[in-house]
Amino acid sequence: MTAILDLKATLAKMPMMQGRRPESTEAERKATGAFVTLTPYRDGNIYSAKFAGRAAWERHPNGDELVQIIDGTTSVDLIVDGKIETHELTAGMTVVVPQGAWHRFHAPDGVSLITATPRPTEHLTVDVDDPRTLSDCDRSANSEEKVR
Repeated sequence: MTAILDLKATLAKMPMMQGRRPESTEAERKATGAFVTLTPYRDGNIYSAKFAGRAAWERHPNGDELVQIIDGTTSVDLIVDGKIETHELTAGMTVVVPQGAWHRFHAPDGVSLITATPRPTEHLTVDVDDPRTLSDCDRSANSEEKVR
């Protein structure tokens, strides 16, 4: 199947989710209309998102995630080689998040982005400075697995 995506038109129709926070659930994010599945891709999907605020930590155990910043700015925290790295990203920049790396985005003024995301995603629903500080039990009780 051939998929042709009009990212400019799609993003123009999408609202911006204001006040995103780590505790925002998948259902809450989806209900805003600011998070859209565009098409299946390899072992996951291509998604678009428009939000302002701070996302929770997440990771993808089955592959790298590609994130393209379309508009706005964001910082991304990644845990790589046991250390938290923070990178500032602006429109036109792309980050490849390594397989299994915990990461989160912070976009106080808003960001529009496209991702190629493998399934599943382990997505925390609790605000913590470092996801590695959670016990397995706490992490399990405060996460949702996205498989869509």
